[in-house]
Amino acid sequence: MCALCGILGGTEHWTDAVARPGVFTRNVDAAARRRERMKRVAAANRVLAYYRMNLADWHGSAFILSTATGKTEIVDDLAHLWMAAERLLGRPCDPLDAELIAVMERELG
Repeated sequence: MCALCGILGGTEHWTDAVARPGVFTRNVDAAARRRERMKRVAAANRVLAYYRMNLADWHGSAFILSTATGKTEIVDDLAHLWMAAERLLGRPCDPLDAELIAVMERELG
């Protein structure tokens, strides 16, 4: 998504399903939106496990990112996840790293 659409679209992150007139979403009820959010958290955690980190939903309004050593940071939306992960770890986190992808493929395989 371009930055302008993100600004004009409202306060929600563009990946979140919202129930608002004029916005298409297949998740029109709160329970469906919650399930979709939890699926995103689970997907992020599959990648974050490689870095010994965990993401948890925080009341449907933000996320809590934690390291194995107990450092935590509130993350407003998934767009800020990798920047926060790198700050907490003190090193780069590349979700497209070849070794990470190989590990995930072995786990699925």
